[in-house]
Amino acid sequence: MRSVGELVKEARLKKKLSREKLESRTKIKKEFIEALEESRWDLLPEYPVVLGFVKNIADSLDLNGKHLSALLRRDYPPRNLKVNPNPEIKEGFKWSPKNTFLAGIIFVVLIVLLYLGYSYFKFIAPPYLKVEKPQEGQLVTQGVVKVSGKTDPEAYVIVNNQPAIVDENGSFETELNINDKINEIEIKARSRSGRETVIHRKIENLLGEQN
Repeated sequence: MRSVGELVKEARLKKKLSREKLESRTKIKKEFIEALEESRWDLLPEYPVVLGFVKNIADSLDLNGKHLSALLRRDYPPRNLKVNPNPEIKEGFKWSPKNTFLAGIIFVVLIVLLYLGYSYFKFIAPPYLKVEKPQEGQLVTQGVVKVSGKTDPEAYVIVNNQPAIVDENGSFETELNINDKINEIEIKARSRSGRETVIHRKIENLLGEQN
C-alpha cells in the first residue's frame, strides 16, 4: 500500500507542479513538502501541524482529504511524549489576603499535575479495540473475509500483517485474502507510543473441503 507522501508526489507530478509552485499555492515551505513526499518525518513538525499540511495539499491537488489524513495517521511514526514532571510555576500577582493567593497557586498546580498525568496515562495506555467482523467461529466458504471494527482515531490497525485504513472516527474495514490453511485472524491496534491491543478470531475454514 502506498504512503501518503507517494500519493502527494504522484498527484503533484500529474498536475505538472514543481515543489516551488505547490509552495506558492499552499504557503507550505518546499522543504516540508519534500520531507512529506520522501517520508522524512524527522524533518517535519509535530503531527497536528503535518495534518494541517496534508489537508491543505489535498485541497490544492484535488485529492481526498479524509483518505490522506487516514494514511498520515498510519504512516506518521510514534514520538516520545516529553513530560516535565516538575513544571516551573512563575510567581504571579500577589493577591490580598495572602491566604487566597496561596490557595489559588495550589489549585493551579493541582490542575497542571492532573492534566499532565492524564495526558501521560492516555499516551502510554494501549488503544481501544473492538472487532465487529468476523465473529468468533465464523464459517468461511470464500477466499475473502471482511474484517471491520473500531479503535482509537489516532491508532493504526494491522490485520494478519496487512495494514487497514482507520478513518477519523476510529472505524476500520478491510478485506483479507485467505487460503485453506488459515484458521485464525489476528487484529492488532497500535498507538503512537507503540502500545498494542491484539484480538484473535478463530474461523471455521471450509475452503479445503470444497476442493
